[in-house]
Amino acid sequence: MQEPGATTATTETPKQGGGFPPFDTTSFPSQFFWLAVTFAVLFTVLWKVAGPRIKGAITLRRSAINGAIAAATKARQEADAASAAYDQALASARRKAQTLAEETRQKINAEVAGEKAKAEAQAAAVLAEADARIAATRATARTHVAATAQGAAIAIVARLTGETVTTEEAAKAIGG
Repeated sequence: MQEPGATTATTETPKQGGGFPPFDTTSFPSQFFWLAVTFAVLFTVLWKVAGPRIKGAITLRRSAINGAIAAATKARQEADAASAAYDQALASARRKAQTLAEETRQKINAEVAGEKAKAEAQAAAVLAEADARIAATRATARTHVAATAQGAAIAIVARLTGETVTTEEAAKAIGG
């Protein structure tokens, strides 16, 4: 049996080869071979599989972009045409509105002028009628005044002189 605390282990260093394997110069030819094979396989895969897919995606995106640009150009042209049509319709509507407003203004002015002329004619007729009544009233008043003056003249002469005077003589004396 062994004594407690005694060890039997030895310290030996394992035998190491030439260091880090990729830097081992003895394996360079096989590393170059596998590098060339891997490069050839990856190049072939990229050239035959990934390349056409990438090219197809680029072509698809380019055609989508060109289609979108063409659609945007067409939409812009349509919008410009619609805007021009709207502006033209708006200008036409403004001209029509101005024409209608002018026609309405002329109609109203004509109606106002007609009503004014009618009112003036009625006022002139009323004034003429009033003037005729005033003239008739004046004539009647003159007749009454002349008759009253004749009667007064006859009465004055009769009282002062005691003579009677005829109405014709009294009219001559008054001046009527």
